[in-house]
Amino acid sequence: MAGPGVLAVPEREWEQARLRAGVIGRLAEHDPVGLAAVDEAAMELGISRRRVYVLLERYRRGSGLVTDLVPRRSDGGKGGGRLTEPVEQIIRELVRQRYLTRQKRSIASLHREITRACAVQGLPAPARNTVAARIARMNPVEVGRRREGAESVRPLQSAGDEVPVVESILDQVQIDHTVMDLIVVDDRDRQPIGRPYLTVAIDVCSRCLVGMVVTLEPPSAVSVGLCLAHAAGDKRPWLERLGIDAAWPMSGKPKALYVDNAREFKSEALTRGCDQHGISLDYRPLGRPHYGGIVERVIGTAMRQIHELPGTTFSNPVERGAYDAEKMAALTIAELERWLVLAVATYHGTVHSTLGQTPAGRWVESVAATSTPMTTANPTAFLVDFLPVFRRKLTRTGFVLDHVHYFANALKPWIARREALERFLIRRDPRDISRIWVLDPEGTAYIEVPYRALSNPAVSVWEHRQALARLRERGATEVDESGLFRMIEQMRTISETAQKTTKRTRRERQRRTQTGTTTTRPTPPVPEPPVVPTDLDVVARFGEIEQW
Repeated sequence: MAGPGVLAVPEREWEQARLRAGVIGRLAEHDPVGLAAVDEAAMELGISRRRVYVLLERYRRGSGLVTDLVPRRSDGGKGGGRLTEPVEQIIRELVRQRYLTRQKRSIASLHREITRACAVQGLPAPARNTVAARIARMNPVEVGRRREGAESVRPLQSAGDEVPVVESILDQVQIDHTVMDLIVVDDRDRQPIGRPYLTVAIDVCSRCLVGMVVTLEPPSAVSVGLCLAHAAGDKRPWLERLGIDAAWPMSGKPKALYVDNAREFKSEALTRGCDQHGISLDYRPLGRPHYGGIVERVIGTAMRQIHELPGTTFSNPVERGAYDAEKMAALTIAELERWLVLAVATYHGTVHSTLGQTPAGRWVESVAATSTPMTTANPTAFLVDFLPVFRRKLTRTGFVLDHVHYFANALKPWIARREALERFLIRRDPRDISRIWVLDPEGTAYIEVPYRALSNPAVSVWEHRQALARLRERGATEVDESGLFRMIEQMRTISETAQKTTKRTRRERQRRTQTGTTTTRPTPPVPEPPVVPTDLDVVARFGEIEQW
């Protein structure tokens, strides 16, 4: 913490500190300091021997400056005192539980309760002025809203108004993306592959991060689905895969999802997925950028902390200066995820100024008051409901999607009566197109359907599109499946055997590695394919995070 500014110190106190610095500075040059020297210093300064030792310790712990020895004021009467943490905790809890309520207790009443609580624990009670000053430093809009209601604070707000109060966890979750101010490296050669994207979901009531995903792909409906699946499922298996010993119990299906008006938030995949799981999809009002600001502030804070990591691009060229981000890049996607997990854990355990408690504490409190949030036991099945949607007619050989054939034995009963059936609703994960999920004609369950030719490798939709483009560049007027996959294999061979790969090639290879499509082949079909119910992955720390 920075010491008092030179010009802010009164003249008398500055002169006293300057004299003390001259004497204490000489003592600090010796270790150990003899008793005679301490007594001599005490006599010269007119203070006790014990006080000399206190000043000596402050001088050594400081920066060797005069301001290290400026007299420290007691702020008790002004509300900024150095109360012990147990007393501070009592004040925070009782302000939240007794003062910030529609009962509208007085400060005098609150102070009496704080005094009683301190007495029970054998702690010194703070002065009434101290309690009043703590309250005076709180956000007046938040205080008024809690005590008087939303209408009472309308004059204090901007003309654009504010987001309505959220009373319980998962009542509203805000979600947004950003391209990160950091260049990451690939797993194999540790060479730069560009800037990843971060998608985060934050619970408005507790300010806890409930979901997070880092990808190399631009924001899409899949990014949103991955983040929602991360939010809705148990995070312990994911933390174990990352090798992180940290708690992240904040999970559950949101009741309402609050998003901006970007295209990926208006896709059929997202709207249908939210409908399926009873999630209300609410959009930020146009022209009111402060709506949804909570998630944007957490992203902004994260980016500022990321500027401390090797390979940061900073916010702009002026701030970056001569820093070579690509040369300094050092973190893989997995290492970045581990850093983010530790940063989130630190944030969850830090007292939030608006809440008056830690986000983790608010979450636990809300769970105790209501119930454990509903989570999904199968994140993969949950994700399926948010994957991109296609509609295709069933043929005698199964389904054809972008020149790729899919078949499973479970389709046979429908093939026999395919002429009477409408187009099927199909979902496909663009990270791995080796399988699709087909909704049965009754609309009750998804059937997983793999490639018809199981020898074909698992590929991403981006590889698939590149291969199609390459074939058309070579003059192919018609594309068949075998030719398409031969082109994909040729492109992979060139990528893997090139003496020096380009950043783009490394990025494409890392995409395959991250989603498991480098060598993975689809699982062979079984006589009765599994039915997927529709209800159904350390460098630094955040430190002090901006409060929202």
